[in-house]
Amino acid sequence: MSDDSRRRVVQRGLWFDEFESDVVYVHRPGRTVTEADNVLFTTLTMNTQALHLDAAWAETQPFGERLVNSMFTLSTVVGSSVAQLTQGTIVANLGFSDVRFPHPLLHGDTLYSESTVVEKRLSSSRPGEGVVTLEHTGRNQHGDVVVVARRAVLVRVEGENG
Repeated sequence: MSDDSRRRVVQRGLWFDEFESDVVYVHRPGRTVTEADNVLFTTLTMNTQALHLDAAWAETQPFGERLVNSMFTLSTVVGSSVAQLTQGTIVANLGFSDVRFPHPLLHGDTLYSESTVVEKRLSSSRPGEGVVTLEHTGRNQHGDVVVVARRAVLVRVEGENG
């Protein structure tokens, strides 16, 4: 054990009471998506969609090139929120709803994300925890919205349950 008496600041997400409904939580840095990201994610998840893997075929399709796997886009937007919102304070991810992909994400695009609180309430069945519904939005470097998703998470109240 160290005898260093300096105050320690641990990186963490927000406790239930710290989530505010009138705030836009902006997550940085952005993430530039490479072809390797897309092919690796697509093959790891056994998604054989030619639109993600077959460049020659994708050239004949409406967008004229391969598209980034939408599940990668969703995962990256949610992942980029973790350090700021739920790192060490989440109990469980309860589910997703209202997931939309209004604009494609392409190889070389940079994905930026932000989150807002749609609703929050204390859990009626789990003392010391609350349900926060977040809306995550991802945009490319041009500001086009590429994904919007709502996610309900079970979050600890500060000082409760460890």
